[in-house]
Amino acid sequence: MGEQAVTKEILSGGVAGTLLRCPDTTTGVVVLSGSSGRVDVPRARLFAREGVSALALQWFGGEGQVPGICEIPLETFFAATDCLVALGCRRIVYVGTSKGAEASLLAAVHDPRIDAVVAISPTSVVWGNIGPGRDGISWPERSSWTLKGVPLPFVPTEPDWNASYVDGLMSYRGLFEHCLANFKREADRAAIPVEATVAEMVLVAGGDDALWPSLDFAQSIVRRRKDAGKATRLVSTPDAGHRILLPGETTPRSGSHAHGGNDHADARLGRDAWESIRELL
Repeated sequence: MGEQAVTKEILSGGVAGTLLRCPDTTTGVVVLSGSSGRVDVPRARLFAREGVSALALQWFGGEGQVPGICEIPLETFFAATDCLVALGCRRIVYVGTSKGAEASLLAAVHDPRIDAVVAISPTSVVWGNIGPGRDGISWPERSSWTLKGVPLPFVPTEPDWNASYVDGLMSYRGLFEHCLANFKREADRAAIPVEATVAEMVLVAGGDDALWPSLDFAQSIVRRRKDAGKATRLVSTPDAGHRILLPGETTPRSGSHAHGGNDHADARLGRDAWESIRELL
């Protein structure tokens, strides 16, 4: 389908972001960025070129929204699904990166209308907040998510860990590994029950992720689902980092923390993953 058939709408209110609407499609994609808070229109455009309607969702930090990833209502994502269903979309796919992958997996567990999830650089457990809640306070730590007003269990973090550095930038991977080892009981409670969704799943993870151990998380998701008799596709390479580049993407690296990987490896994994992602659509 040519891009001229795609209409672009800026949404605000209960569902905020940018909608790229294909008139004749029955597939809708919700695109969730990570903790940057970016409304990822370029990635949504990549999907719209495949002939689907794509919603680049603003899920925090916008007008009337929670300023940080702190006690975000999962209902935010159910409303995004409502939006695409109202357009006539009968197949709903969530594509999330990092904290957006965490959100996508949780949304699919609690919203049976979600048919498929692409979780890029995912986590298998719920973590605490990044940034402030509605009250403007970031600490003490709270859950990233709520459901029906109740915070979801999360793995706490310890502020006094020994940081390591990659290319002069702080790598948080060791912090997450440390917390998983030190808070085993909390981690069990905070595990995302991925076996509870019938949604198809593609996981994309680089073995050189310096932000968190996304490949370990992805393998944990695969195991949980396999034990429940559900297949999961994992696309990975040992040399890619946290920032996976889908075809044509030039997403900048963070200047504040290490991602690992390199442009070539991150793009190669993105190209490999894109084949599996297109099959889901």
